[in-house]
Amino acid sequence: MVDQPGLYSGTSPLAVRMRPRTLDELAGQKHLLGPGSPLVTLASDITGEQGATSVILWGPPGTGKTTIAKAIAQSSGRKFVELSAVTAGVKDVREVMQQALSSRDLYGKSTVLFLDEIHRFSKAQQDALLPGVENGWVILVAATTENPSFSVISPLLSRSLLLTLETLTDDDLGTVIDRAVGDSRGLGGAVELDPDARSAIIRLASGDARRALTALEASAASAAASTSEGKPLVTADIVAAAVDRALLRYDRQGDEHYDVISAFIKSVRGSDVDASIHYLARMIEAGEDPRFIARRIIVLAAEDIGMADPQALVIAVAAADAVQFIGMPEGRIPLAEAVTYLATAPKSNAAYLAIDQAIADVRAGRIGRVPAHLRDAHYSGAKKLGHGKGYRYPHDAELGVLEQQYAPDELTDARYYEPTDHGNERDVSARLEKLRRIIHRR
Repeated sequence: MVDQPGLYSGTSPLAVRMRPRTLDELAGQKHLLGPGSPLVTLASDITGEQGATSVILWGPPGTGKTTIAKAIAQSSGRKFVELSAVTAGVKDVREVMQQALSSRDLYGKSTVLFLDEIHRFSKAQQDALLPGVENGWVILVAATTENPSFSVISPLLSRSLLLTLETLTDDDLGTVIDRAVGDSRGLGGAVELDPDARSAIIRLASGDARRALTALEASAASAAASTSEGKPLVTADIVAAAVDRALLRYDRQGDEHYDVISAFIKSVRGSDVDASIHYLARMIEAGEDPRFIARRIIVLAAEDIGMADPQALVIAVAAADAVQFIGMPEGRIPLAEAVTYLATAPKSNAAYLAIDQAIADVRAGRIGRVPAHLRDAHYSGAKKLGHGKGYRYPHDAELGVLEQQYAPDELTDARYYEPTDHGNERDVSARLEKLRRIIHRR
């Protein structure tokens, strides 16, 4: 193996070494970095005369949230303090607030507090931030991958500017990769990157700069290890070997989890089998709990297919049992079979609508007493109360069905189940009309 000092220019990971030092070096997010934008103003306001607004940066991993916070502090000359919501508590927040107040009063220097993963802070911990933010002791730059409307308390949201970061484009990622290959802080030109390898890294990164640099670093090290002379060449095959599986941007606790499962459900409901299988694959490859997937498939079978094909529920439950019995990765096969069946099956939510409407009536007080002839007549004294009197046994009728009141008096006109003309429900609809005519004599 040849000595390639550019590959080992520091102990820090490549993604850390290549972190942009100013907002100008940041790839992407041009919609937030135009002249006069809040972030640019905050970074260039060295004197603090223009005031300071706390910001919440919301976006996927690897889109520059931490970089923006550090660039603001470094460019403006402000003191920079970083806390992680994973490890920091209320005591840590209060200490930072006190130090920031002292720094402002004694030295006239403001503090930028960067709080990563603010969505992990409890309400009490977020409450501890309010005095410092409201009184201007600190400029809070908080980062989150989850929707702040659900994860950040309202008082803090109202005192901060919410900025949404976008997933990096392929061109943005290409810029990040090219810079890392040639920059002295990165690989320093110690390797060559094949165009196909570059494309593979961009594809695997899924819009995440940190993942792209991690994949590049692993691939470069692998290429150097297998090269005895000359400059190592990173090929697509080396990338595939170094990066074991797709670097999916999928947080099982964050927005991506809900977005993917939502897209999966809607694709099955919409009968797009290819999209359904795609989202199933994304969940499986991201390590989603297969039992969670199986549960959603069961709900889909009952809610969106229902009586249009009652066999769908049977297959969904069988798939869930199979996954429980054989585990993964083989469990992907019965899951895929169930999803394929559900996506291509006729659809009806009539049974789902029926139970929801009936529940709504019950909650609204439309209940009524059980008709006397349907009440339990087995216990002592029941017959004296008239329970069971006049009940007609359907099996005694030639057709197995006969005229009789089953619903309470208040609900004799209720119609909850209205079958569609899809699949099995076409036959059910015709039969149901005959049944209702006999039972109600209408």
